[in-house]
Amino acid sequence: MDPTEIINRYQAGERDFHGLDLSGADLSGVNLSGANLSLAKLGQANLSGANLSGANLNGAVLQRANLGQANLAGADLSLADLGFANLMEADLTGANMNMAILFRVKLKGAIMPDGSKK
Repeated sequence: MDPTEIINRYQAGERDFHGLDLSGADLSGVNLSGANLSLAKLGQANLSGANLSGANLNGAVLQRANLGQANLAGADLSLADLGFANLMEADLTGANMNMAILFRVKLKGAIMPDGSKK
C-alpha cells in the first residue's frame, strides 16, 4: 500500500492499518492520530512532523525512521523497535514506551513521556 492510499483511507474514516509494510515511505506531516499501526513495518520511513497522537504503534518496526517533530502524545510505542530513529523535538507526552527498543535514538529537544524535555 502506498502513502497516498493510506492517507485517503484514513480520511475516509479507516483507522486499522496494523501489520502494513510502509518501510521507507514518505509520510511527513501526515495525520494518522488514533490509527492502529501495531506491528507495522515503518523502518526508514519519513514521519517527520506527523501527527501520531494516540496511535497504536505496539510492536511496530521504526528502525532508522525519521520522527523528528512528530506528535506522539499518548501513543502506544510498547515493544516498538526504534533503533537509530530520529525523535528530535518529538512530543512523547504520555506515550507508553514500555519495553521499546531505544538503541542509539536521537532525542535532543524531545518532550519525554513524563513531560520533561531532553
